[in-house]
Amino acid sequence: MTGGDWAGRALTAVIDRVTVTEAEVGARFPLYADPGDGRWKTTGRGSWTGGFWAGLLWLRARRTGEDAHRRAAAACTARLAPWVDADSATRGLIFWYGTAPAVDTAEAAALRDKAARACLDSYDSEAGVVPWGAALGGPRLLARADAVPGLVPLLAGAGGEGPAVAAAHLHRHLDLCLGAEGAGNGGRPRPAWQFDAATGWRPREDPAPGWSRGEAWLLLAVADALLRPEVAGHRPERLAFAAEQLLVQAGALTGRIIPPNEASRPNGPVDTSAAAITAVALLKLSRAWAPRAAVCSYRAVAILSRLADVHLTGPGSGRPAGMLLDGCYDAAGGLAVRHELIWGDFFLALGLAALDDLVDITRV
Repeated sequence: MTGGDWAGRALTAVIDRVTVTEAEVGARFPLYADPGDGRWKTTGRGSWTGGFWAGLLWLRARRTGEDAHRRAAAACTARLAPWVDADSATRGLIFWYGTAPAVDTAEAAALRDKAARACLDSYDSEAGVVPWGAALGGPRLLARADAVPGLVPLLAGAGGEGPAVAAAHLHRHLDLCLGAEGAGNGGRPRPAWQFDAATGWRPREDPAPGWSRGEAWLLLAVADALLRPEVAGHRPERLAFAAEQLLVQAGALTGRIIPPNEASRPNGPVDTSAAAITAVALLKLSRAWAPRAAVCSYRAVAILSRLADVHLTGPGSGRPAGMLLDGCYDAAGGLAVRHELIWGDFFLALGLAALDDLVDITRV
């Protein structure tokens, strides 16, 4: 992929892969694909990842301009509607990334607004968060790093108290994950906490500090907040400090370009999806945060280039081209540790689309 329009060529490969995936999965949602043959594990309702598949279909529609692709993206987005009232903070991931790349579609905007109001209504003022929720199983009153991305811009667009709740939700997570009590081994953010009305917040052991995707999720949420004055105006100095903390503690600018899934296991599986999320966050920071704009932009391009050069399958490999390999879904459970992940594909495509001027990264 090096030389010339490498970003455009890589984006074409990922978009072509979307069409192959569409033919395979039909009305189901892809989750992760086997690195050997590219066959997808799918879900019927999309789980927390359904919005990334819809988002990829919208990016394809933008790339090709074809009416059939726009209709396919709109139909997939409509299938996300049952998640509006789900008890889950992952509605931020589902409805922001499933609708923000849409091409001037009133239906997608209406669904996003409905989801935003539902998330606003579920805000727990005592805990200070939109709860992680029970829709995916486990305790309801959790604060997790992956409960923040997508939800910040989703809530910010809800009107009324939306921006204030977006800020409160984000800052509660930052205070927990990055505060003095939140720092885990090596000063890495602690990504998961549980709330009890009698005792308050206490840390959970899983995911453990040093989870690279959790750090990437937090950085992305901070970048989205900095891009929105109505959110950034709440504790702006804390927000800027959080950005610095994450860049330093997670090594986003100086560490391995493709990070290990767990910092405590540097020789364990890497996670290309964490790298792709980080690249998008850095591109956003380069637009929102003047003190670090140049270095964030340079690092984002370096990450995307490495993903395209080393981890994206090409033609003639015995498997589909355009697969972003070496994503790690769940190392502890041994689940899909070197696979193609649908959210990894999405964030790689989104970063490449920004470099190719296909999307305004400050709005997606």
